[in-house]
Amino acid sequence: MGGVNDRPAWRVAVDRGLVVQPVCHHLDGIREAPAPSSTGCEDCLREGSTWVHLRACLSCGHVGCCDSSPRQHAHRHAHAADGHPVARSLQPGEHWAWCYTDELFLLPA
Repeated sequence: MGGVNDRPAWRVAVDRGLVVQPVCHHLDGIREAPAPSSTGCEDCLREGSTWVHLRACLSCGHVGCCDSSPRQHAHRHAHAADGHPVARSLQPGEHWAWCYTDELFLLPA
């Protein structure tokens, strides 16, 4: 314990408008992002729906559509009983994640 690999892979983005910075209570459970499980929103592909942007669950790799998409599958996955609250963007050139439970923007550590 205490090695470099024990450090969380993500950190909460600094909000300069706040005196006390928020804390994400879900970062300790995430070490390395699993490979995305699909090249499209798994649920939209199954339903025949469309999506705007994709998010990958940092707990299991599930690929879901963003909150701008009609079905918001990443949000639904995050709030499902299995408790996978953090997802990263799969958009090319974007390196950020979102904690759906704490509603926090995350950046690579």
